[in-house]
Amino acid sequence: MKMNQPGDAGLFSRRSFFAFATLASTFPNPFVWANTMIDASSDVANKRKILQQCLGGPWPEGGPLDAQVEKTEQKDGYKLIRVNYLVEPTERIAAWLLIPDKVETENKAPGICLWHQHAGQYDVGKDEPAGVRSPNFGKMHMTGVALAKEGYVVLCPDAAGFGERNSRIMPGAKKVLKGAELERFLFGKYVTEGKSLAWKNILDMKRAVDYISSRPEVLAQKLGCYGHSMGSTHTWQIGPWEPRLKALVGNCCMPTYQAMERTNLLHCFPNYVPGWKAHGDIPDIVSLIAPKPLHLNFGETDDGSPIEEVKAAMPLIKKAYEAMNAGDNFSWFIEEKTGHVLSDEMWKRTKAHFAKHLKS
Repeated sequence: MKMNQPGDAGLFSRRSFFAFATLASTFPNPFVWANTMIDASSDVANKRKILQQCLGGPWPEGGPLDAQVEKTEQKDGYKLIRVNYLVEPTERIAAWLLIPDKVETENKAPGICLWHQHAGQYDVGKDEPAGVRSPNFGKMHMTGVALAKEGYVVLCPDAAGFGERNSRIMPGAKKVLKGAELERFLFGKYVTEGKSLAWKNILDMKRAVDYISSRPEVLAQKLGCYGHSMGSTHTWQIGPWEPRLKALVGNCCMPTYQAMERTNLLHCFPNYVPGWKAHGDIPDIVSLIAPKPLHLNFGETDDGSPIEEVKAAMPLIKKAYEAMNAGDNFSWFIEEKTGHVLSDEMWKRTKAHFAKHLKS
């Protein structure tokens, strides 16, 4: 089934788009991140209001999903189901739904939304975590399959600009936009509309939560989300805005603007929230997830999340949780001599976090 054109997409190729760096430098006011980190005396509600304005304003109320099941295939220990649903009134996207064997309406299970990575794999998207194909990383990021075998119902949608959303065809236009060009185009499109790509991604993730919570096999009060790399960015960006998510895990991505500037790091487009630097840094956004249970994994040598700033951010995010009497709900793990991967120990801690907060 051919999906509708996405109307947005995109993330950052680190090898190009220096023009964006020029754009980012025009965002208002310098900041000192350590002086802006949310603490007990901060007005959290005001921070949330400012962040929403920077992202692009309120999201529209979710309308009908008009969800459809296209096909079902029995796999080893789970069913792999191709579904589609509306994320906006004129935009329909596809996703993979994985349902463990023996999970049904009379025997419900917790649900997890899984946001795929970037890695320049514009044509792969949802297929990798769903175990359909992984051309570059083997089984490392087939995490939807792994979670289904742990007993969770898992939804793997395409992010805007990826998978089946990696094409923009306009009648009369000579050029079809794909890959990095589409990513750049759609980022610019949303900025000029007074929004951001992060705003669109959050909208799409809200619709994913709408869908998984509507499934009769799912315990709608026990939902979580997981993502690696760009998927981790998606995790901490949806966190402040989706109360139905009860447990979140981000693997190997929480950069800071401070680190990007210190190391000349070009990052994925969703990390850039127009105007937010006047009020804080990315850890301030992560702090707004409190008090919901959150676990973050990092590799010590991962250039995508410079570890100096990561180490400085962790105890400060912890303070935001402690200010809400939820200190035990935030945890992190930094693996020594490890880069931008999902290691065995990272995955062990991911599973433990979900088991604690979704299965107990």
